[in-house]
Amino acid sequence: MKALRIKWQYAVIALLAASAAAFGLLRPQLLPTASSTKQKLSATDRIKQNPPPTLFADAEITPIGKQADAQRQKADALFAQWKKAHGTTRDDKAFAAWAAGQIPAPPTAKDRTAELHQVQALAKTRTAAGKKAATWLELNGKKDVWKLYLHDQRELIPAQQGTAEKAELKAALKLAKTVSDQLAARDKQPAPFVLDPSLRPEKHIKPGAKGPYSYPSRHATRAAAAVTFLSALSPHRAEDYRWMQDEVLYSRLYMAGHVSSDLTAGTLLGDLIGDYELTVSGH
Repeated sequence: MKALRIKWQYAVIALLAASAAAFGLLRPQLLPTASSTKQKLSATDRIKQNPPPTLFADAEITPIGKQADAQRQKADALFAQWKKAHGTTRDDKAFAAWAAGQIPAPPTAKDRTAELHQVQALAKTRTAAGKKAATWLELNGKKDVWKLYLHDQRELIPAQQGTAEKAELKAALKLAKTVSDQLAARDKQPAPFVLDPSLRPEKHIKPGAKGPYSYPSRHATRAAAAVTFLSALSPHRAEDYRWMQDEVLYSRLYMAGHVSSDLTAGTLLGDLIGDYELTVSGH
């Protein structure tokens, strides 16, 4: 079933690439110049130029996926409290402050050390294929893959509705980045590769460095916000979205960008933001 899903996703990318090529043959005068292409490439174009390699197996991503799934029910229950008090009115500033207050405090030093040991053990199992998959997911799992999924949805709905939903997803992703960055700066939990520079020697972390900070994970927050939003718009594709979310989360453990508590905290925050954006947008 997973193989079919991956083939379907790659087929969509291939079809978009073929369409773009055909259009270019018919209307070459509309092709952007080399200097403008870099600035104007869409998320779809960037993924067409750099399609995903073979990603991680289900058995690898399932454990962190289950931890992320557990945040969904928590988020729904918490958001019901916000909605009861505030209704459907948009107030990003107030919501951001409230959502930040719902995220648990970082784990104790003892617990975080135990999580670091798990990441260190995982690092010893890395392969060339795994690094390639993690690199692609780190690059595209922030925004582009979610924008591509929405692009697919928009092909099947009226243009005006699609434009509105594009703006809504953009708002959710922006809010996810804003709040997760604020919490990371407040809680100051060093990323695993800062605590143990041998995990990512290419990062060139200087002795005594404090950051970058990793609680909560920005990737996890954005992914959860996007999955919550996209799944409500297209429930039949929700399984695909959750699968990609799990891939993104696992990649962050695999390359020592985060420990598991960073990811679950980010997922909870992202789920809240997704609920919020759906509500204030009238979905």
